[in-house]
Amino acid sequence: MRTWRAARTHPTLRTVAAVSAAALLVSGCSAAGTGTKSGSASKPTAFSALFTTENTQIPAELNRLAAGECKAQNDALPLKIEQTPSSNMQQKVQLLAGQDALPVLFAGGNALINKDGALQKSGQLVDVKKALTDLGVADKLTPAASDTIDKLYGGGVYPTIPFQYNIEGIFYNKKIFEEQGIAVPATWDELLAAAAKLKAAKITPFTASGKTGWTISRWVGAYILRDLGPDALKKVADGQAKLTDPEYVRAAQAIADLGKAGYFVDGVTSVDYDTATANLLNGKAAMMYMGSWLLASINDPKKNPLGDAIGFMPVPAVTGGSGSIDQYPANVGAPTAISAKQYSPEVGGWLKCIAENYASGLMETQGAFSGFKMGKPVANVPPLTQDLQKRIDASTSTVLWFEALFNTKATGDASANAAPLLTGAMKPEQYMSLLQNDLSAAQ
Repeated sequence: MRTWRAARTHPTLRTVAAVSAAALLVSGCSAAGTGTKSGSASKPTAFSALFTTENTQIPAELNRLAAGECKAQNDALPLKIEQTPSSNMQQKVQLLAGQDALPVLFAGGNALINKDGALQKSGQLVDVKKALTDLGVADKLTPAASDTIDKLYGGGVYPTIPFQYNIEGIFYNKKIFEEQGIAVPATWDELLAAAAKLKAAKITPFTASGKTGWTISRWVGAYILRDLGPDALKKVADGQAKLTDPEYVRAAQAIADLGKAGYFVDGVTSVDYDTATANLLNGKAAMMYMGSWLLASINDPKKNPLGDAIGFMPVPAVTGGSGSIDQYPANVGAPTAISAKQYSPEVGGWLKCIAENYASGLMETQGAFSGFKMGKPVANVPPLTQDLQKRIDASTSTVLWFEALFNTKATGDASANAAPLLTGAMKPEQYMSLLQNDLSAAQ
C-alpha cells in the first residue's frame, strides 16, 4: 500500500506546437510503422526519450521507475532523457526524423503523428495499442483514455503513450457556494443565476488567464459540446459544418455574454496562468474552468490555503442541447510517440513495465492521473482527487476539447483572441470567422 504525497511538480498541460510536415521526413520511411518489430538493423543502446523542458512530470516518474519497479528493464536498456524547449521541439523532431535519428520516445506534435501527419504516413511510428496487445498488457489502458485516443487519432495507428490523462470541467469554491446558498449548477441557466448572485455579493464568479487564452477558449468548446452534442467539433473538422454556422456562433456569443456581464476577474486580458489559478485557490474568485492537472496545485498546501474547500463539477447542460453533462472533455497530455525503427524487445520490456507501474507511481508522487490503470492501490488520496478518479473510472466515452482537431494556426488564434472575445473587443462572429478561415485554408 502506498501513501499519496503532496505534488512536487506542477503538471501543467502544455499545447505542443505543431508544424506543417516537411518533405525531409519522408526520407525516414520505415515499413515497421504500424507494427512492433524493429525497422533498424541495430538495436538501440539506450531507452532514449526526448521531452520538452517544461514537462517535469513524465521525466520524474520515468527516473523513479528506472530506479525502482523497472530497474531490470533499465539495466538492460538504460534510460536516457533529453529535454528541449517546447518552442524548438517540433523543429527538432523534424530534423531528427530527416536524419533517421529519432530517439525511442519523443514528444511529437499532433500535426506530425496523426493519420495525416508526415511521421505516420512515412511509417515511423509504433502502433502503441498493438504493441501493448502483443505484450499482453492492453488491458492496462483505461477505457476513457483509449476512447480519447481513438477520437484524436481514429483512422490511423495509435501513436501515443498515455502518460497523462486529464478531464476538464469547473473547479469551484465549496465554502463560497455554501455561504451564498448556491447549489452546484446542473444547467447553463443555473450557472448564470449563480454568477449573478455571486456578483451581487461582490464576489468574482470566474477567473481565467487572458495571457493563456485557452483558459477562456475552452469555455467556447464546452458550450458547443453541451449544445450541439459530442460530434459537433468533429463535424467541423470533417467539413460537415462550419464554426461560422449560427449554432456554433451561438457558443461564442454565450461566452462573450459572460464577459459583458462582468462575471470574469477584472483585467482578465493581462492575467497570467499562475495568477488565475491563485485567484481560485486564494478565494478571490469562485470558479475556474480547468483540467484535472490543477490537482497538483490544489493538493499543495503552499499553493492552496483553502484545503478541502475546492470542489469540481462538470460543465452544466444547455437546456434543449444534444450534449450530456456526463461527457467530459478529455486529453492524454502531450503526445509521446515511439520510433518504429528504434523498437526492440528491450523497448517492449520498458513499455510493459510502464503500463503495469506508471499510474500508481504517478498518483503516489505527484497526485496526477495517467491513461493506465493503477497496478497498486495508493493510500490517503485527497478527497477531491478521489472524486475525479471515480469520474474517470466511471467514464467509457469522452469528448475532445475545443482546439483538439484544429490546425496550428487555428489553435494559436483561438487562444490569442479569446480575451478580446470576452472583453467585447472582438465580436463572436469575427472570432469564429477567423478560426474557420484558418481551418479552411489548411484543407
